[in-house]
Amino acid sequence: RDNPVHLKDMRENDIQPIDMVVVNLYPFEETIARQGVTLAEAIENIDIGGPSMLRSAAKNYQDVIVIVNPARYATIIQQIKDTGTVSAETKLELAYEVFKTTSYYDSVIQLYLHDVAQKKPVAPHQKINLEYLKVADLRYGENPHQKAAFYREKVICSPCASVAEQLHGKELSFNNYLDLDGAIETVKEFSEPAAVVIKHTNPCGVAVGDSLLEAYKRAHATDPVSAFGSVVGFNRAVDAQLAQVLNETFIEAIVAPSYNQDALEILKTKKDRRLMLLEALETWTMVGGTSADNDIKRIGGGILVQEADRKMVTRADVKCVTERQPTDEEMKALLFGWKVVKHVKSNAIVYTSAVETIGIGAGQMSRVDSSELAVAKAKKDLKGSVLASDAFFPFRDAVDAAVKAGATAIIQPGGSVRDEDSIKACNENKIAMVFTGIRHFRH
Repeated sequence: RDNPVHLKDMRENDIQPIDMVVVNLYPFEETIARQGVTLAEAIENIDIGGPSMLRSAAKNYQDVIVIVNPARYATIIQQIKDTGTVSAETKLELAYEVFKTTSYYDSVIQLYLHDVAQKKPVAPHQKINLEYLKVADLRYGENPHQKAAFYREKVICSPCASVAEQLHGKELSFNNYLDLDGAIETVKEFSEPAAVVIKHTNPCGVAVGDSLLEAYKRAHATDPVSAFGSVVGFNRAVDAQLAQVLNETFIEAIVAPSYNQDALEILKTKKDRRLMLLEALETWTMVGGTSADNDIKRIGGGILVQEADRKMVTRADVKCVTERQPTDEEMKALLFGWKVVKHVKSNAIVYTSAVETIGIGAGQMSRVDSSELAVAKAKKDLKGSVLASDAFFPFRDAVDAAVKAGATAIIQPGGSVRDEDSIKACNENKIAMVFTGIRHFRH
């Protein structure tokens, strides 16, 4: 309005100036959140004119007051009553809020249509839009001197830590969220009753059983020292008997698909312990569920995006490369170990039976170090166990360590230039080894 030519054109064409634009966008996000909504209903609730008016007004914010957030109404009205106008600073804030809102609005539409069309993950795209909603400020980050907050994705495809409901206990910490994520993703691997004990994002015990109590006792027994102050995850309802056992040790947080009333009363006697509810854990498994999730990791000045590691391996997928074939029981143990090892930080070595972990070696710089650590941490005799390795053996030393520990079978990706050395070591000691053809690095 400080351009005389523009003002002249407005007068000649009898165009009246607009001083304020107020728009409430069509409720697209609320629409797609309804159960059973159709694609046609979703499309009908994509606002066209609203964003256009908002964006044009926000571009001209110095002369036009533009409001997209009803929570602003009262303060804007009061400011006009007090001063007869809206300050330049407020106009700029309102313009920023418009572009933030329209950007978010479009990204929700984009993600919804992406999901409906079942497109490939976002990683190959030239541009990606990442939009997260702030859920809560956290007391601090990984350490008390670091500020932190929790943000949630707009569209979530599978049961995860971000949508777990807190039933009891202190507010979740930064580290609690990380460990809950590890617990949830691990128990999602299993269709039978399963329990996992997580410490510093690593499983320190994983087991299955005929009951959840049996599974938990096995998982806790893998490394009871490390289990102190852990996060525990289950894929079945927690009952009173299990709750009594859980109360015998210090646990930071528990996540399960449900708790019966007696169990809740017992667990709530620990006033600070976080109790998390994620109902879908009882029915959603990596085998039965699908996910378009992407795994995003930040580096300085950028991000790395990859498909989430959902690759499953069955008995039909593995190839025996040794003279001795694994027995049926060994094969069950190998496949159990393969599910676990993918959730352990690399380099990862896991000794297991068919139902429980026995020794876990995580995050060492060499594979043989991880193997020796797993042996050192084992609380049970490793004789008759099997070994799972998240990546191939560059040398035969890890095989020799497994033989010395008493393992009778090994599962690993294969693919090393020295595979024959490892195979020879197995044949010399009459143990079985199978290759999966895929690896499970976790950095």
